Amino acid sequence: KLSAMNARERDRYRNADVGFIFQNFNLLGNLSIVDNVLVPFLPRGIAADMRHRAVDLLDHVGLANRLHHRPGELSGGEQQRVAIARAIAKQPEILLCDEPTGALDSQTGVLVLEALDQVNRELGTTTALITHNTVIGQMADRVIHIADGRIASVEKNSTRCAPEDLAW
Repeated sequence: KLSAMNARERDRYRNADVGFIFQNFNLLGNLSIVDNVLVPFLPRGIAADMRHRAVDLLDHVGLANRLHHRPGELSGGEQQRVAIARAIAKQPEILLCDEPTGALDSQTGVLVLEALDQVNRELGTTTALITHNTVIGQMADRVIHIADGRIASVEKNSTRCAPEDLAW
């Protein structure tokens, strides 16, 4: 499907159907966290219902009491949860996560993984999480190991661990 699209169609698909979560959060420091969640909608304009959705999403990731704070006023885990809310604001089909727990302690990492797990279950979003922490693979349906840019192995988990049950 993607290979048949031209560059403009791929851009449109990426903007509408793919959410990104980065290791370093990529939040805008001069905006409140509500406004950071609304960033994906800026090119099209922000309607009042989108602002309500941003507030709901921040409540969903446990940040309803921090709505008007700026990213610099939040912990690393809170910033990552803002990044999750921003990534799912468009209700993407696919959520790509690059080391979302890499800069976090294990307790905060579990909170972030719980938020990702909840998004996966409730929205049905396909989630691809890239990590060096192999323990996180225990909560996945499928684990793909990559070595030297190639798929080295694929494993299916018959049972998935809950994030809080992972031993880091």
